[in-house]
Parts: sequence; C-alpha cells; structure tokens
Amino acid sequence: MAIRVLVCGLAILAASVLPAAAQDRRVAVTFDDLPYQTSETALCEPGELMRLTADFTAMLKPLDTQGTAFVNEGKVCEPTRASTLPAALELWLAAGLDLGNHSFSHINIHRSTAEAYLADVDAGAPTTRAVLAAHGGALRWFRHPYLFTGETQEKHDAIAAGLAQRGYTVAPVTLDNNDWMFGDVYRKAEQLGDEALKRRVGEAYVAHMTTVLDFFEPYSAELTEGREPAQVLLLHANSLNQAFYPRIHALYLARGYRFVSLEEALSDPIYAHADNYVRANGISWLHRWKTTDGEPIRWEPEPPAWIVAANKAPAAELPAIAAAP
Repeated sequence: MAIRVLVCGLAILAASVLPAAAQDRRVAVTFDDLPYQTSETALCEPGELMRLTADFTAMLKPLDTQGTAFVNEGKVCEPTRASTLPAALELWLAAGLDLGNHSFSHINIHRSTAEAYLADVDAGAPTTRAVLAAHGGALRWFRHPYLFTGETQEKHDAIAAGLAQRGYTVAPVTLDNNDWMFGDVYRKAEQLGDEALKRRVGEAYVAHMTTVLDFFEPYSAELTEGREPAQVLLLHANSLNQAFYPRIHALYLARGYRFVSLEEALSDPIYAHADNYVRANGISWLHRWKTTDGEPIRWEPEPPAWIVAANKAPAAELPAIAAAP
C-alpha cells in the first residue's frame, strides 16, 4: 500500500512540474445527439433541420477537428426520416467527421432491459451504416446514451457482449464538461430572444471549460505516471456549440493540443485499462479507471450555480435567476 501511495504521489508531482509544452497533448472531439439538439418541431421540419445542420458543419469544416459524431436516428420524425436524415449525415461527412451509433431513441438502460437496449442499438444503425458505406466507410463506433453502461453486472456484461458481437468499439469519454446543461440554458435564452443572456451563457461555458481542463489534465496524468493521455471530449450538436465551439477549439490549441481522430486517441495505452465500474451513473472513464484501481474519485468542478438553477427552471424564470447575486 505504501508503495502505491508513493507511486501516486510521484505521478502527481510529475504532472504538476511537467510543463504543458513538454506534454504530447491530443484530443479527439466527439459530438453526441445528432442530427441536432433542438425542438421536436424543428426535427420534423426538413428545411429547418437541414439549415441547422448546414450551419453547424460549415462552422466545423475549416477547423479540421477530425471529430466523430454520434447519431440518434429516431430523433428525426418518421415521415421525413428516409429523405432528411441521409442528407443531414452527408453534411457531417463532407465536413470531415466520422459517424457513430448513439442508439435509435437515446435509450436509458436504467429503465430498460439489456435485450431492449440492444434492439434499440440495432434500430439506430441502418441509415448511418448505409451513408458510411456509400463513402467506403463502416459503422464501428458506439457511444452509450447518458454514458450509462449498465447499473447491474448482468446488464453491463450483456450489453458489452452484445456490442462486441455486433462489431462495435465503445467510444469512451475522458473530458465531460456538462455542455448539455449550458446548451439547455442557451436554448432557453434563445426562446426569450435575449442576446445578452445568450452571450453570458456562452462566456460562462468557455470559462467552465477552462476550469474543467485545469482539473482533468493533472488528474488524468495520475493514471499514467505523469504523462497526460490522449483525451476524448464529449460535446453535443446544439446551438451553443454552433456559436461557441470555435472558442473551445481555440482554447485547446492555446493549451498545446493536437486534434486527432477517435481511432488515434484510442490507440493510447490508457484505453486498455480495465474498467470494473458498474453503477447507475454516467461518468468520465478517468473516474471509472480510478475506481477500478481502488482509488477515490475526485469530482470535476460543477457548472456555475446559476447555470444549474436555470437548467432546472422554465425559460420564463431565466432572467431572474441570471440576475440573482
């Protein structure tokens, strides 16, 4: 035990003294909840959905993130799905991103059986697989909705085996910054037409990303004897990131990161680490690996209190929440 404590202490020290310039910082960017986090009305209106997708991918293309985007095929209304979804996914491929399966309905395994979960995975594949095949690609990535991997050992193992049998590689996440929460508050500010409030939400989001990186960079190095592993960043396809992802991208560049594909990131030895985490929670794989090693989790910083409160409140209450001291 004493040796383990000493090794962990040396790792923390190495991470604290090794300058950023000496780290080979790499990040794979991933976007969940395609085709878009927006109202059901917009998802059922082909013209609006294509406009949102075109704007988002046009923002991404010159940045060359080499990212991967995960699709919920069932988000698009059934009457227009066959024509609209392939066209939307073509825009993501044209912007230089790969595609993965995020299940058909964004299913919650905690409210389902393993069999129903895997059936939803299968239902979420046909269009994405066909679009990739038309470009000589293959559907190989899967991202768990909510990052839930099963709250019992039986569910966890059945899902893991089912995904492996289907040829999927699970896309883990190391950097999770609750951007979905900021995205929800941003959409509420959009509903109110409050441009100043939208800017405030966006600025809070960028500042929070900085705080989260300050935490996760040395935390991740504790698992690799002072070397920061390649990271996988979880974001969402929404209006917040359409407006503010370029700021996030610039932040990573300023901190010395190279943007790499998901495949390259997962070639880092850390992703061969055993993962024995089985609980009703969706958390960073860094935390899962810590738990597997028998070490305590240290949680990342929470979003600002007013963002947390605004996420739980209706849009009409947002101005008062934002104005509170």
